[in-house]
Amino acid sequence: MNVKDLISTGHFKLVSKSERCDRDIKGIYSCDLLSWVMSHANNDDAWITVQAHANIVAVASLLELSCIIVVENASVDEETIEKANEHQVPVLTTSKSAYEVITFLNDMGL
Repeated sequence: MNVKDLISTGHFKLVSKSERCDRDIKGIYSCDLLSWVMSHANNDDAWITVQAHANIVAVASLLELSCIIVVENASVDEETIEKANEHQVPVLTTSKSAYEVITFLNDMGL
């Protein structure tokens, strides 16, 4: 599954202008503590978080994560979107909880 496939389900909205939506998602990581994500997430993971500030893009870019999924309708500010566009990091939003997203992705084969 790739990021485009995820968007096409209708449950997620792409808020950045990433051209890297064809990137494969190879795992799921859910955490809101950035330092913990940096030491535990793997390349090509979809990162699920309620954090929506610009620092999430730096972490995702550093770890080469496939995308960031901001859950529970947390508002992603313009600075974060600009940074995501600059670093080509797909940022998606959803009304679903982290649990619901993880369950959904698991049901889709991740």
